[in-house]
Amino acid sequence: MYELRTVALLVMACVTAGAAAAQTLPSEPVTFGGGRVVLGGDVAVAMAPEDEGFFNYTDYEQTALRQFRVGMTALVRVTDRIAVLGELRSENLEHVSAAALYARIRPFSAGRFDIQIGRIPPAFGGLSRRAYGGDNPLIGYPLAYQYLTSLRADAVPGDADELLSMRGRGWLSSFTFGDPAAAPGVPLVSAFTWDTGIQATGGWEILTLTAGVTNGTASNPRVSDDNGGKQIVARLTVAPTTGLVVGASFARGAFLSRQVRRLLPAGSDQEYVQVARGLDVEYSRGHWVVRADAVLSEWQIPLPAHGPAPVALRALATAVEGRYTFLPGLYGAARAEHLGFNRVASATRTDTWEAPVTRLEVGGGYYLQRNLVARVSVQINAREGGRHTTARFVAGQLLYWF
Repeated sequence: MYELRTVALLVMACVTAGAAAAQTLPSEPVTFGGGRVVLGGDVAVAMAPEDEGFFNYTDYEQTALRQFRVGMTALVRVTDRIAVLGELRSENLEHVSAAALYARIRPFSAGRFDIQIGRIPPAFGGLSRRAYGGDNPLIGYPLAYQYLTSLRADAVPGDADELLSMRGRGWLSSFTFGDPAAAPGVPLVSAFTWDTGIQATGGWEILTLTAGVTNGTASNPRVSDDNGGKQIVARLTVAPTTGLVVGASFARGAFLSRQVRRLLPAGSDQEYVQVARGLDVEYSRGHWVVRADAVLSEWQIPLPAHGPAPVALRALATAVEGRYTFLPGLYGAARAEHLGFNRVASATRTDTWEAPVTRLEVGGGYYLQRNLVARVSVQINAREGGRHTTARFVAGQLLYWF
């Protein structure tokens, strides 16, 4: 009850402060030089009880439900066909990082085609372009793009028993081979870190295709290459009728770092890759927006005690969410999802290599102005393993962007 009252007071304070601020906050990006330079940004303040089960952590120290986030974006049009885009982001004022920095080249004056080079936007999945800003109707993020599994690119378990001992410990797992320090694992697909490489996007009538080559993988984006391999990623969307968009994504890349591979026993010279496949659908009509998303990820990793052949560890995340606008500026939303894993056999037991998770989040928001929204949500989590198997959170957030 204390947590509910605390969040209620936070939301009331956000609405009051937001209503006053809405009179002066800019609602459009800031432009200079006749539109050659465009500056934008977002600020989000979220509050919720402590997540002792680490259900919402995006790394060991950051949780999506308790966060002060600031982002600034810049677009500089060098010529009519070449632009440079960048983004700086800070969470809880701990450090500032360059989330994006890339050149966008449009070689043709007509048609939908551009090339992006540098630290580029993610091509995989429907969430990749709406992770920040007002298009995420709830405070939490889908499990496929946020929940940390125990797998790491810089360390691997010696056998299946060691792997199973880390079930539900993705926020801080440790293994025998590789970096011995405990560290966060990876999600199925990272929505918060952008990869480095080159990609091209083209469109024709109802089709849009994006394809690229990057340094990291879907779950472990990289600025610099750490294993000598590359990832191939592609996304195709089809908009057959007004309000309906169907997307399919694919990514395949080398996952384990070279430091880990050097420590493996002789004969462990296989290619250890991550392969991710995604399918998403969005339909909007009238007051409704409905989305469905499925992500299937497979990591090929070694278990040295079981021989040199790689072991396939799979994870399947499914989610359905809906949003309904009751009145101008007032909406309700809900998301139901599940994250499951395949089973592995050890010397002592057979079990899923990670603890399955089910999540339900229900909430809503009120737009104080077009780009300023106050939200509240209730999130219920259940996990089949780990130190905490259940958790419930009441969260509030004020989000502004321009």
